[in-house]
Amino acid sequence: MRAWKSLLPFVLGLPVLWLIQLWAPPQIAIILVNIGVNVILAVSLNMVNGFTGQFSLGHAGFMAVGAYTAAKITLAFGESASVSPLVWNNGVFFIALLAGMGMAAFMGLLVGIPSLRLRGDYLAIVTLGFNEIIRVLIENMSWLGGATGISGVPPYTSLIWVGLGVLAAIVTARRLLLSTHGRALLAIREDEVAAEAMGVDTTGYKVRAFVLSAAFAGLGGGLLGHYILLVTPKSFTYVKSIEVVVMVVLGGMGSISGAVFAAVLLTSSLELLRGVDQYRMVIYSLLLVVLMLSRPTGLFGHREVWDFAKSWRRKRAEALS
Repeated sequence: MRAWKSLLPFVLGLPVLWLIQLWAPPQIAIILVNIGVNVILAVSLNMVNGFTGQFSLGHAGFMAVGAYTAAKITLAFGESASVSPLVWNNGVFFIALLAGMGMAAFMGLLVGIPSLRLRGDYLAIVTLGFNEIIRVLIENMSWLGGATGISGVPPYTSLIWVGLGVLAAIVTARRLLLSTHGRALLAIREDEVAAEAMGVDTTGYKVRAFVLSAAFAGLGGGLLGHYILLVTPKSFTYVKSIEVVVMVVLGGMGSISGAVFAAVLLTSSLELLRGVDQYRMVIYSLLLVVLMLSRPTGLFGHREVWDFAKSWRRKRAEALS
């Protein structure tokens, strides 16, 4: 029954995504893809920064690992003369995305095991250092294209793939939050010392959340690279990591729907401000300052959309009675 509930969003969402892809103009499709990728990144980072209360700044590094892994695989497979292009391309892309997620998760494990024994600013410094190490290594590897990156990446990403990735990230985060692992992560967020005293393997749980978060960052990188048809180190600097952190903090640390809403809001704001290019980042920054001053705990805090709906219905019932 639980497995069916997890598959239900995909069953219902697939025809909707197909209709959106069919009717969306190219300009709108580009914006929707950017929004979708940022939602995947924000929800996945929320598994670490929101659920466990840690502070990671290395999400763009995991994006880079996933993007380069997926790009190398799709370029290596190429086209097939004996199989339908639709079946072949989507099959290869699916394998490439899984490989990108697996490689990003592996890198997350390598980074997480030693670094997640640290807390607060120390963890942020370590993950930021990992981000820069990955970027510099890629720039100095000729078989990865060096500083110019890999061009000619096949255009496999579509609105359907991005939408399925968004659903996968949200469903996974929700299932994690409602599981025993999720309760352990929330205990670590509230008081790590008390959680450890109660027998919770704090480092182990944090590493698992970190690995899962890294895997979905790799998925976001693979989807982005196969949409812009280029994978370059310039797309995965620490600035990108900070953008994702801003989305998580603005939405509310630990709120899945808050991360989704903040990713949609900030990505849409940047697109809407393209008409005033010289003032775009200034207006964007002022918007963030105003929002954080008015809502220091984020737009949603620790709560979800359905929590607000339940609260509203309860207050309405009390008023009527």
